[in-house]
Amino acid sequence: MTLEEMRDRIDDLDRQLVELLSERARAAQMIGHLKVATSLPIYEPAREKVIYANVRAANKGPLPDIELTHIYERIIDVMRTLQQNELASERNAQAVASGSPATGLRRGGDVAPGPGTDAQTSETGKRQ
Repeated sequence: MTLEEMRDRIDDLDRQLVELLSERARAAQMIGHLKVATSLPIYEPAREKVIYANVRAANKGPLPDIELTHIYERIIDVMRTLQQNELASERNAQAVASGSPATGLRRGGDVAPGPGTDAQTSETGKRQ
């Protein structure tokens, strides 16, 4: 194959990956709703370990297991944030509809500090 043909192949694979990641994200959103309905936490480390084991078992190379695991760690982190954000948005919408105050959740599901607190971000060290 020529360089151009290989690049076209990579472009096709990237489109397939985007489609599969979007499908996975939709499934993660549905799981987030089920977790809320059944009072399960969004973060389940035991489930993540199962996913990593499944990925390593399915890996036939050429990516080393550790690199594939790193990719999946990021995918799972993004999916968890998607769940948290969507559920926080729903809670805020429900609070607004019912006339209750907002939940105080931020992007990522973190709780916003209340008035007079001395919070700092872990990434920047700047006060919020």
